[in-house]
Amino acid sequence: MNVFGVGLPELAVIAAIGLLVFGPKRLPELGKTLGRTLKGFQSASSEFEKEFRRAVDTVEAEVTATSVLPAEQAQASAAESPAHPQASSAFPEHSSEA
Repeated sequence: MNVFGVGLPELAVIAAIGLLVFGPKRLPELGKTLGRTLKGFQSASSEFEKEFRRAVDTVEAEVTATSVLPAEQAQASAAESPAHPQASSAFPEHSSEA
């Protein structure tokens, strides 16, 4: 058993020190409080992770929607117009007549 890098012997020592410091009547009460606190942190972490994933998915959907549309428009405009209409007149040395 290894929790946060702490093995069973270390946990036993920590429990013994806690028993000596807080006493047998107060120790179960502290354990319940610690358990509730850890459960609260776990639920908050889970909620944060869900919200983060939701935000990432929203951004990815927006990026996908905006990147697909301009690419389709560029393909449509390229198909309608000639590739380089001024290429032969702008660079006569590269024309096929020379």
